[in-house]
Amino acid sequence: MVKLNIYGRGRSLRMAIMFTCQLAFIFFGYDQGVFSGIVGNEEFLSIVHHPSAGILGIIVSIYNLGCFAGTIVSFAISDRIGPRKSMWFAMAWIIVGATLQTTSFSRAQLLVARFITGIGTGIETTVVPVYQSELCEAKKRGKYVCSEPLFVGVGIVIAYWFDYGMSYVDGAINWRLPVACQMIFAIMVILLVFGLPESPRWLYRHNRPDEALQVLCDIYDMGPEDGMVVSESEGIIQAIQLETLHGEYKWSQILKRDEVQTGRRVLLAYGIQFMNQMGGINLVVYYVTSVLEYNVGLTRKLSLLLGGVIQIMFVIGSFYPTFFSDRFGRRKPMMWGSFGLFISMMMISILLSFKGTSIEKPTATASVAFFFLFMLIFGASVNCIPWVYGPEILPLHARAKGQAIGISANWLWNFFVIIYFFYPETANLTLEEIDFLFTDRARYPSIAESRSAGNGDVRVDGVDGNEKDESGSAGGSVSHDEVRVGAGGKE
Repeated sequence: MVKLNIYGRGRSLRMAIMFTCQLAFIFFGYDQGVFSGIVGNEEFLSIVHHPSAGILGIIVSIYNLGCFAGTIVSFAISDRIGPRKSMWFAMAWIIVGATLQTTSFSRAQLLVARFITGIGTGIETTVVPVYQSELCEAKKRGKYVCSEPLFVGVGIVIAYWFDYGMSYVDGAINWRLPVACQMIFAIMVILLVFGLPESPRWLYRHNRPDEALQVLCDIYDMGPEDGMVVSESEGIIQAIQLETLHGEYKWSQILKRDEVQTGRRVLLAYGIQFMNQMGGINLVVYYVTSVLEYNVGLTRKLSLLLGGVIQIMFVIGSFYPTFFSDRFGRRKPMMWGSFGLFISMMMISILLSFKGTSIEKPTATASVAFFFLFMLIFGASVNCIPWVYGPEILPLHARAKGQAIGISANWLWNFFVIIYFFYPETANLTLEEIDFLFTDRARYPSIAESRSAGNGDVRVDGVDGNEKDESGSAGGSVSHDEVRVGAGGKE
């Protein structure tokens, strides 16, 4: 038998596991929220050479591309090295990335630094929910795992209010210090993980049954002969036997239709994270202060203030699934939550659409109430449920890999890579010229060439029509407000 861990047995050990996982997700939220108050900071903008809206969107969202890469790394290594070492590995990436971000003096360095930080976050968000779900009782799994996204909200709130306070400080420290503080959370997680046990399910799967049994005894503060320990131990062993009937499981079988429907369950895990991102949450988390300032017409300071309060609604809403998801289930909150998000985002879109009319300011201001409602509903439903549902629905033999695929949806659809590859730019083109973005030049060379010659340089082979260059020039005039609306889309 292995030695007792440093946090003791039973409740104290379970609380240590929960606190460590929650702290990891506070970092996740902090890192998501910290750039919202920085993207309009003059000191920061001077470092990145006052980029166009599109470039600024890439600076923000390349972090999400790094997170997507992190899920691929996790897919490859986490099942091999185990959850504890994966968490250490993730925090190492985060510390390196945060250091590079803090010391950035160029756009290129910042882009690389945010991508590196994202790799660590992608690994962390894949591993931590699985680790927590495998080290708690079934009847309390919803409470423990749903508390992690709640603490994402806590991290976002901390970041917003930190940014707001630092906005009163002069000099580059007003953005470098908030970015540097990411490392505090990462270092704390590294220290806490030293005293935590490995997942018993991972230990059983890697032929270390004595260690696995000891972990179960420690978690429940019972002996190896107690009914609860025996029942859970036998259940894990039987599940492994069922899921590996056809030999050692390979990654190429991840979408296979087998006895336990592994493929379907992986797709369900992916789909629920996809829905998490497609409701418009990234507009509110990353760009709400910009929208309030440039689209609603509020002052910079008031936009920062309201942005911080809006994020508090995220935390308040997340208390509902944390305390009641084990009682009321997973499906109903997702269904009514999705409907509530639809209504809120529809009203925001309608109220912000009156730009240039006589009632522009009153209607735009009214949208603030729906930003509050959106965040409250998101916290109470779509925010928390996917993080617990994914690890639950995935079979043991594919849990680590399947969770990596599921979480990849969270980050891939954050970056909107589909827009880059499939959606051409249409700004400043006539409707007829847009037709020729989709024209086959091989079939109609003379028409396409005449159109191209008449309009300067209409490209049919990619994303750009009249693409802005980095100095801000374009084929047509683009107003300051229009640029900021574009930033909200994160393309």
